[in-house]
Amino acid sequence: MAAAVELKNITVRYGSVVALGGVSLEVEAGELFFLLGPSGCGKTTLLRAIAGFVKPEAGEILFDGNPVDDLPPYARNTGMVFQNYALWPHMTVAENIEYGLRVRSVDREERSRRVARVLAMVGLSQYGRRKPAELSGGQQQRVALARALVIEPRVVLLDEPLSNLDAKLRADMRLELRALIKAAGLTGIYVTHDQTEALTMADRVAVLCDGRIVQIDRPRDLYESPASEFVGTFVGDANVVQGVVGSLTRDSTTISTPLGSVKLLDAPRLPEGNAVRVLFRPEEVRMTAGDGKGLSFEGEVKRVGYAGDSQALTILVGGTQEVKMNLYAPLRPIRPGRSMKLNVPRECIRVYGPEGTAPVEPDAEG
Repeated sequence: MAAAVELKNITVRYGSVVALGGVSLEVEAGELFFLLGPSGCGKTTLLRAIAGFVKPEAGEILFDGNPVDDLPPYARNTGMVFQNYALWPHMTVAENIEYGLRVRSVDREERSRRVARVLAMVGLSQYGRRKPAELSGGQQQRVALARALVIEPRVVLLDEPLSNLDAKLRADMRLELRALIKAAGLTGIYVTHDQTEALTMADRVAVLCDGRIVQIDRPRDLYESPASEFVGTFVGDANVVQGVVGSLTRDSTTISTPLGSVKLLDAPRLPEGNAVRVLFRPEEVRMTAGDGKGLSFEGEVKRVGYAGDSQALTILVGGTQEVKMNLYAPLRPIRPGRSMKLNVPRECIRVYGPEGTAPVEPDAEG
């Protein structure tokens, strides 16, 4: 069975700038697929190429196994939800939603039926006669989604649709928007630079950097097993320290770091003295001296950030190395100046090559 959307070696250049360099991926039918990356990584260009607004100089785009490269945007039957919603201010909600059907010469009775159906779907049945200016930001976002859904598209494309909402509403809308797309049975491709948005909403995520895909994975695998230091530090927060391969035995490798040494089991056979990068997340730092099987160190609390249900600590180790640590629902406040014995379990240690790429993935079991 063909993928709903397939990209083969898509290349886009703007002058000497390579916006997309040979991007390939497959999006399955009914999947909510995210394109995640920093500003300028090529994710919006990729979305616009799928929609037909950007013409790649090389590569192929297929919908349900059929090439669409020569089709204009309106003939690809994609629904687009823009960052700024792009609602007509002089039209009512119902007229905004109906517009795409008018362009497609759908008859009046069918237009009315479809508009009523999607208004009910997005919970705005009573708002059809209002103008966009009479709606909240969240309601406008739902109108924009309804307008995309009403044409019954092959694929719905979403370009940072929640970025204009305030933080509380954006958090509330994440699961609501996912549920609406899933209820409609649609395939969705969603652009964002918001890691939390991707982790909470996506079925799978493609992380882009400099016009190329560096990892495609499920949210949990992306967070827990990043393919590179870049992915590990971009998707979530992370501590990264320099390391050196120390002693080797038949079944273990010892990595020395400014925080101390840690023995990893069944690590690939790296030469002694090889430089590596060691990554672990703030929530993986434990308030315990450890059991000798992890990375144990002692430091002094330098800074404390209070966030209600958690405290973000900066620990100074050896007078020079800073370590970020998250404590959730702490029993009592932690004060700067406090000395702490800490441990990172070895199963939480991720080791990469000296440039943060070509990851080494030791087996931490045992």
